[in-house]
Amino acid sequence: MMRIKPFSKKQYKVLTWWCGKSPYRSKNAIICDGAVRSGKTFCMSLSFVFWSFYRFNGRSFAICGKTIRSARRNIIIPMISVLRQLGFGVSEKLSENMVILTYRGRVNRFYIFGGKDEGSASLIQGMTLAGVLFDEVALMPRSFVEQALARCSVEGSVFWFNCNPEYPAHWFYREWIRKTDRKNALYIHFTMRDNPSLSEETISRYENLYSGTFYERFVLGKWVAVTGAVYPFMTDSSFEKPPDYPFESYAVSIDYGTVNPASFGLWALKDEVWYRIEESYFDSRREGYQRTDEEHYKALQSLIGNRPVESVVVDPSAASFIETIRRHGEYSVTPAKNDVINGIRQTAAALKQRRIVICDTCADSMREFSLYRWDEKGPDVPIKENDHAMDDIRYFVATILDGGTEFIALAAGR
Repeated sequence: MMRIKPFSKKQYKVLTWWCGKSPYRSKNAIICDGAVRSGKTFCMSLSFVFWSFYRFNGRSFAICGKTIRSARRNIIIPMISVLRQLGFGVSEKLSENMVILTYRGRVNRFYIFGGKDEGSASLIQGMTLAGVLFDEVALMPRSFVEQALARCSVEGSVFWFNCNPEYPAHWFYREWIRKTDRKNALYIHFTMRDNPSLSEETISRYENLYSGTFYERFVLGKWVAVTGAVYPFMTDSSFEKPPDYPFESYAVSIDYGTVNPASFGLWALKDEVWYRIEESYFDSRREGYQRTDEEHYKALQSLIGNRPVESVVVDPSAASFIETIRRHGEYSVTPAKNDVINGIRQTAAALKQRRIVICDTCADSMREFSLYRWDEKGPDVPIKENDHAMDDIRYFVATILDGGTEFIALAAGR
């Protein structure tokens, strides 16, 4: 049985804003944003269901995440456990991405949607909804969100939004958070202190996990622009000498380039820490010629030597080089995960937690850490300079370090 701690004042406000005696009951929308792990998603999910049964019977609703999988993980699974304890009947139609809930003779349907790209808008067309809940709305394309809102044609329908902050020029910040009065929306900002289930130790751990812009966004919950160094905490003292042998495992990460530089990193695992012990960095402009895929492969062999490398992860756009590695049959290879912003967040956390360490034998990585900057003219995009070792390190973290069993299965060809 899931145990629920008493709700904080802001959580209680989310749970009750639509009730008969609430001064906010006439609002057309509710927006909850702020820090990660601040408890906004769970209380909003429950409130959404309670509201739907208070106001409607026999209606359809939408629950939207960036993907259907993330919506199920973040909302459906935690919510169903509590609803069953509260006496709700729950029937899941997995093939239809739908959950049917019943309570005291009332029945409502909840359809699950993923809003991952512009094409997702077509999935929700034609529906008639009494309400929609968007989990992490700032990660969804505007076309999908607006199409879902247009489906809410039932009298008394309400829009429910929650998200972590992004950059201040983001369309959702401009069109909704900055215009809450015009939209007749209730806006509630959360911090980690608004989640009573977090201990002081846990809050402190999160506060130490992020730095710079990501600290302001994910700990303080601010909509701020990224500026300056991507990894501002990486200083000369951050780089260490390689540890002594033996190592438990080896891996290689590769950012492929022909005109642009190619960066190969050799990683070794010791005592639950991955060390970048060596690297190979080839800049065709500096060297005056370009390497073929076969020449890059020879460089890979030279970097690895006789070490028993278990996996090689490669820039996913380098299809020809991936095929070259596969054709030789010497190493297990897979395309890297290439979500830039999430990968940078993961890499920053891995460096600060000392799950990965860059050794002082990797001169080009050390150089790029000091030069890698955000492009202040665009939305959360690093400048495409001095980023080749940075990219291959990010590939390693996103695909091998944080890829877990999913990556192992891919590498094994299952």
